[in-house]
Amino acid sequence: MKQQQLDRVDSQVTAPQDVPTVHLRIWDLAWPAIVSNLLFAVIGIISIKIIGSLGSEAIAAVTTGHRIFFGVQTVLMALSAGTTAMVARAWGAENFVEAGKVTSASLWLGNLVAVALTLPCLFFAEAIAGVFGLNADTTASAAEFIRMLSIFNIAFAVNMVLGAALRASGDTKTPLWIGAITNIINVILVYLLVFGLYGFPEMGVAGAALANGLSFTCSAIILLALWYGKKIRVSVGGKGSLTRVRLKQLFQIGYPAGLEQLVFQCGFIGFLLIIASYGTAPYAAYGIGVQILSLSMVVGFGFSVAGATLVGQYLGAQQPDMAERQGWRATWLAIASMMAMSFVVMGFAGDIASYLIDDEQVVHYAVIFIYILGIAQPLMGIEFTLSGCLRGAGDTRYPLLTTMVGLVGVRVGLAALFTYLGFSVDWIFGALIGDYIVKALMLTHRFRSGRWKNKMKRYH
Repeated sequence: MKQQQLDRVDSQVTAPQDVPTVHLRIWDLAWPAIVSNLLFAVIGIISIKIIGSLGSEAIAAVTTGHRIFFGVQTVLMALSAGTTAMVARAWGAENFVEAGKVTSASLWLGNLVAVALTLPCLFFAEAIAGVFGLNADTTASAAEFIRMLSIFNIAFAVNMVLGAALRASGDTKTPLWIGAITNIINVILVYLLVFGLYGFPEMGVAGAALANGLSFTCSAIILLALWYGKKIRVSVGGKGSLTRVRLKQLFQIGYPAGLEQLVFQCGFIGFLLIIASYGTAPYAAYGIGVQILSLSMVVGFGFSVAGATLVGQYLGAQQPDMAERQGWRATWLAIASMMAMSFVVMGFAGDIASYLIDDEQVVHYAVIFIYILGIAQPLMGIEFTLSGCLRGAGDTRYPLLTTMVGLVGVRVGLAALFTYLGFSVDWIFGALIGDYIVKALMLTHRFRSGRWKNKMKRYH
């Protein structure tokens, strides 16, 4: 208690004079996150175009590699959720020293987790990639992709923790310009390393993984330099950051988010396994379709960031009603924006898919998938934003429940049923809609109940 009082006094002395706490607007927080993710999506599409020149098997390998890689990152994602909730709450309470100490504790813990996550990817990449039942060459390429990308786990941890801390403090512009640099480096390196141009080795699919890892390493170096150089608003915690209380709170908030991501990745893998049973073309089409519609989905992620930040900060400032109001506003803005963007993407679905790969069958399936997922955009807007708001409040268990019911129970369940009944792959894609309907209803009910408003108090 005494230490908390000292931190509070210290924070009043060291807090930046130009830093607002909860006097933030949704668009001020959302647009940099949207632009940042939009740049990432565009670069992803360009990367798919580059890799697509190697054929549908190369795209299938990258799709598999990314899915497995993000699957093993679940613990880092959990830590990021805990960081967001705790930093936002401290910032809303104007306890800036505590925000810095939480960030420091999260970063140390994240680095340890990153090292531990590297080992299974290095030694068991082939066995993991082999689960999807793809042909031998595609499986080998996917394993190489996983192994290469895992080398850079610490760089990913630094980006996730410091990025989460900055956004939770209300600074979404710094991650924007750093992300822009990262994306430019990424696309240049993908082009050089995939084809082996200008003296660079020709690495194919593995070159794309190396390009991703090197670009995120550059981003991590920039973030650390700014952080230790005191050029960003979140301070370095220093001594006393790694306390049992902080680590326990990070764990209590984060582990449901980690389980959610684990369930999400397992459910996703199950869904992809079903799609893969229909052949390489639908599988590659899924990867292309997701990449194209990411132009719409990044809008939802932007409002998710805004919702999590505002809800956490207003709760920290003891204004729960304002937190709820901002959460609903962010949700409606996400729905409207994602619908508008999806209409544009759906209108040019065939042209974009044809640009990315010269394979009529893959393009055919990709367009069908884009139309189906495009219909679900309003529901996805609800899921992205309200789940972000709940995590910002520290209520990370309910999003876990919705993922278990929606993704595993409904999406995978329906896909398995449709496969058993001998339906076409179009029906498998359509199982997505049932998933998002259920999750949207559950999250709306939870946020309306207001039970999340006192969630953080239980962790003290």
